[in-house]
Amino acid sequence: MFSEKLTDKDRSEWAAYAERVTLIRKRGVSKPAAPQAQSAAKPTAKTPSPRTAPTPPPDLSVGDPPGGLDRASWQKLRTGRTAPTRTLDLHGRTAQRAYHALHAFLQAAQADGVRCVEIVTGRGSGEAGGVLRRELPMWLNSHALRPLVLAASYPHPANPGAVRLLLRRSR
Repeated sequence: MFSEKLTDKDRSEWAAYAERVTLIRKRGVSKPAAPQAQSAAKPTAKTPSPRTAPTPPPDLSVGDPPGGLDRASWQKLRTGRTAPTRTLDLHGRTAQRAYHALHAFLQAAQADGVRCVEIVTGRGSGEAGGVLRRELPMWLNSHALRPLVLAASYPHPANPGAVRLLLRRSR
């Protein structure tokens, strides 16, 4: 149906592309027809090199200065002088619901151009804190959330139940 509209150049470009593709499972798929004699010469244009996947940002730990952030901005975030534009309180939620709420909250905040947000997990009753407080650093390093967050810090050292996040600017 579309083959009548293909030019010899189209067929030769498709054949060059099809040579680079590897099949996952062979199902008896036939190779495309060879280009006709008119376009037997190799095209002069370079074939584009395949793009490499971007490297993920390094792991984020709450309270440690990240790479890519100047010292003054880090000090303002670390000491609590960067005021959050939005706050998410996760008290009373199960871990699964808290993660989904955090994911939606951070995506919406970045889409709206918000730079600083605060996540309230609460201190928890145990020595290491509650479940949400322990899980938050792992959630922030997940493949879905890590590209959104630039830095994380406790706004006050005496209150580890709240974390301020500096979000990356959307591009």
